[in-house]
Amino acid sequence: QLQLAESGGGLVQAGFSLRLSCAASGRPFIFYTMGWFRQAPGEERELVAAIGRSDGSTYYTDSVKGRFTISGDNAKNTVSLQMSSLKPEDTAVYYCAATRSFGYSRPTDYDYWGQGTQVTVSS
Repeated sequence: QLQLAESGGGLVQAGFSLRLSCAASGRPFIFYTMGWFRQAPGEERELVAAIGRSDGSTYYTDSVKGRFTISGDNAKNTVSLQMSSLKPEDTAVYYCAATRSFGYSRPTDYDYWGQGTQVTVSS
């Protein structure tokens, strides 16, 4: 079993930055593709960024390219999401998730989830 715990959310003004962290326990996360999802009220959960387990390749949804950076620290078993130039439309609950499948773009591809952390960006 893999346990995930997010931290780092909060309230921030537009244009500022936040860094989310996801601590994995139970197994080394290097065996998993790790994803950050977000879900705003009334919206579907969407993949924001992902990092591959084998080669560290990354994926970003178009709306965050150039503003968000996902990274992993194998020694600390953590995955982070650095969010810069935040916009009000980035407001959502952000979730860390892990999968061992080849698919990674859909929430149903993921087996393990954190509890989520709220990010609120004010205008």
